[in-house]
Amino acid sequence: MTELVGRARVVADEVLFPAAAEVDRTGRVPAGHFERLAAEGFYGISVDETLGLPEVVAILEALAGGCLSTMFTWLQHLGLTRGIYASTNEALRERYLGDLAAGRLRGGVSYAAVIPPKPKVTARRVDGGYVFDGEAPFVSGWGLIDLLQVAGRDGDTIVSGVIDAVAAEGLTAEPLTLVAAQGTATAHLGFEGFFVPDERIYSTVSYEEFVAGNAAFASRLNGCAPLGVAERAARLIEEAGQGEVADRLRKEIGDARDRLDGGLIDQESMPAARVAAAEVAYRSAGALVAATGSSGILGGNHAQRLVREATFLLVAGGRPEIKAGLLRTFGNFLTKFRRPVDPGQGSFDAVVRARQTL
Repeated sequence: MTELVGRARVVADEVLFPAAAEVDRTGRVPAGHFERLAAEGFYGISVDETLGLPEVVAILEALAGGCLSTMFTWLQHLGLTRGIYASTNEALRERYLGDLAAGRLRGGVSYAAVIPPKPKVTARRVDGGYVFDGEAPFVSGWGLIDLLQVAGRDGDTIVSGVIDAVAAEGLTAEPLTLVAAQGTATAHLGFEGFFVPDERIYSTVSYEEFVAGNAAFASRLNGCAPLGVAERAARLIEEAGQGEVADRLRKEIGDARDRLDGGLIDQESMPAARVAAAEVAYRSAGALVAATGSSGILGGNHAQRLVREATFLLVAGGRPEIKAGLLRTFGNFLTKFRRPVDPGQGSFDAVVRARQTL
């Protein structure tokens, strides 16, 4: 692993994790978190061709285990930076890429709304640019970022542009209250006749090409956050004196990581890999509550925070096939552990009646 991975782990353990409970309590990420990530060079990793996938994965997992709100907000920046990097709009690249890669400008994305068969945001060609209409239900970083990638569907074409991340004519933002990761400053955006000029458009690609480009690699990166949360839970379980449990969970985390990597080759297996990552995070966080005991449900305790963050990650970056897989997984779990009533012990009602006679 590279020096950058080592620095990510130091930042996670010494800066992010000690502040995670306060970030959770206030719903605000300190500006110093993002400044430190910029100073360490993390804002440019999506355009650093010297980094391999294992290094990128290790960085994302480490930061997620430090503070999910910080990591998740920063993660959106990588998508915009990569999009500008790959753009054929040379003027836009020249204007924004250097500052985005250095973290002097910070960005976010809103492309999820164009992926469903019936898009939530549309784009239509007009003189001098495109007009966007619709809604982007969950956009992270609002009020924290400078630039936003906006995407709309024009027939079978996905149109992507970069805009200033502020309310404007035709663009409204409604802050959302989340069960966890409130520090991501997530908002619901509405587009009504919102005009983006041609000079701010950085990509027009077919729907099939857009989905193919996001389906595997982006989904692989989205699997990092659950595993980072799961690994943090395993560390805390070990600190609580349950090393054997922590070791078993780490084995499952490693297996889930391998499945995510495999999904890049066999893309049909990626949804199941995402399910495995989300499920082990949810179960690891629950195990931490059990290992911690009653104090684990007190406000400010890492155990209850990680449970809520694992809940958040059941749906963050989700797709219908991932949702279906999670429901099957949880349904199979309940079926597996359901125990039939032993006739020799009588029904529950009979047991209650017997106790009442004591």
